[in-house]
Amino acid sequence: MFLTACKLTKNTSSVAKETYWQQHVDYTMDIDVDVKKFQYKGKQTLVYTNNSPDNLKKVFYHLYFNAFQPGSQMDVRSLNIKDPDRRVRDRISKLKPNEIGYIKVNSLKQNGVLVSHETVGTILEVKLNEPIKSGESVTLEMNFDAQVPVQIRRSGRNNKEGVAFSMAQWYPKLAEYDFQGWHTPPYIAREFQGVWGDFDVTIHIDKNYTVGGSGNLQNPQEVGHGYQDASQELNLPAGDKLTWNFKAPDVHDFMWAADPEYKHDVLKMENGIDLHFLYKENLDSKYLKNWQELQPKVAELMTYFSKNVGQYPYKQYSVIQGGDGGMEYAMATLITGERNFGSLFGVTAHEMAHTWFQFLLATNESLHPWMDEGFTTYISNKAENEILKENKDNPHAGSYSGYRTIVDNGYEESLSTHADRYHTNWAYGTASYSKGNIFLSQLEYVIGKENVENGLKKYFTDFSFKHPTPNDIKRSMEKVSEIDLGWYLNEWTQTLHTIDYGVKSVNGKTITLERIGKMPMPMDVEVVYQDGTIESFNIPLEMMRGNKPTTSTVLKDWGWAYPTYSFDVSKEVKSIVIDKSGLMADINSENNTFEVK
Repeated sequence: MFLTACKLTKNTSSVAKETYWQQHVDYTMDIDVDVKKFQYKGKQTLVYTNNSPDNLKKVFYHLYFNAFQPGSQMDVRSLNIKDPDRRVRDRISKLKPNEIGYIKVNSLKQNGVLVSHETVGTILEVKLNEPIKSGESVTLEMNFDAQVPVQIRRSGRNNKEGVAFSMAQWYPKLAEYDFQGWHTPPYIAREFQGVWGDFDVTIHIDKNYTVGGSGNLQNPQEVGHGYQDASQELNLPAGDKLTWNFKAPDVHDFMWAADPEYKHDVLKMENGIDLHFLYKENLDSKYLKNWQELQPKVAELMTYFSKNVGQYPYKQYSVIQGGDGGMEYAMATLITGERNFGSLFGVTAHEMAHTWFQFLLATNESLHPWMDEGFTTYISNKAENEILKENKDNPHAGSYSGYRTIVDNGYEESLSTHADRYHTNWAYGTASYSKGNIFLSQLEYVIGKENVENGLKKYFTDFSFKHPTPNDIKRSMEKVSEIDLGWYLNEWTQTLHTIDYGVKSVNGKTITLERIGKMPMPMDVEVVYQDGTIESFNIPLEMMRGNKPTTSTVLKDWGWAYPTYSFDVSKEVKSIVIDKSGLMADINSENNTFEVK
């Protein structure tokens, strides 16, 4: 699935114009784990292909574990932010030397020759001996030592439920270089981006540990632990350790987890996808029951997301107990497991949905977290509503409520804010999860539900494995609906403009609406007449240059610069409702209804 540069040729010339490119990397890693010290030694061979039009004189790696040290930027940020993450708070500042995390690069070679490098916090800066020319590949070989930090955020050892290793962001990870240049933000709190490629990962670990994670296990007959078929003979090597070899094709990250008390179940789906479940076998009986009941529901989730977004392209997916809440990774997720069934299903649905938006579409989360968290919230809410038969009219109501609350309190920040730059975690969470979700759910109001459904599928088809930007989701929806949405993308994601419409007056059979907020929208209006009959009207926004499919009476367009809009009806009016669906994020619903006295 590796995507090379896409080219277009002019009709009048054979000169090709480059329109899209992305880098490629292949990792081969071998690590030896000391389970007593929570340390490991690693060897990494990385083949990096420069598909950009630029010659690269430097490269950069992320060393995420270095954030878990007193005095790191993650530590200081948590100590100074108004509402620190409860899982972090001041915990990093109190870590002892044998509890911190680190990745120490001992040597690095470029095509067999040592190259100079410097570790700056969570970034390794590498000045190359020779530039990597456009179209060329380079081999970078590294030896490194690492220590797994106490579980604080996403990665770590001995989490609160006793899982020994939650291994995310555990290796030196090459930074992304794209049309915007290098992406090298320090690891402060959240969000990741990576280069597409293939991973071949070998893990040597105590033979009592069961390992699961990204990729497909290559040697099940050598490790057992529930991976081999019952008919297979085990060929366990002598010694205190087992060697696990995983390969993950076409991904941009690799996660693994390990524990000596993991129970491992496999559910084989009819479409050939294996679902793996790894959870502590000594869980309380009520939690064990929840994990067992979860498994067929995960199969339903896999089917739902594949049908409503795009087909899952890998052979396996793993749901693994670990981490500090819920976090998505390539072909797997880490979730805490001591939950009631509703919570366990909910967190699994959300993290699994990330596979489509965080992994297969792979937006730059640091720059546009709302395109991942928000879209994931949107589709997982819909999946839960259907699979659990919740029958909610609006499964996204919580997002609307959260958005209105932060607006009322004056803490809202623009969706264009970098993920780490929000002034509060509250603002980040509401923007990314709630307002990002509303971007799609409100589009159902603007262009119609069916257009959003088809637009989401087109978005996946056109941009999976490509790192799409906000303009790409806009264009997918425009192409399906034939409605101009430039105004919508700008107003909702780049400003703090709010929506507030009201019924200004009813004068006989003339109704006048008013726009009070700064953000314009099309209008759905339901009118109840004095004789009890009902008529629905749709008022397109002029700059949409089109209109959604509707059975309502369509009136003339409303130009956004006009603060009021009047139209005539055929009978005496009893009452009026603006947006009966509730999908428009109007911050003041009180003036959306009007009763004629």
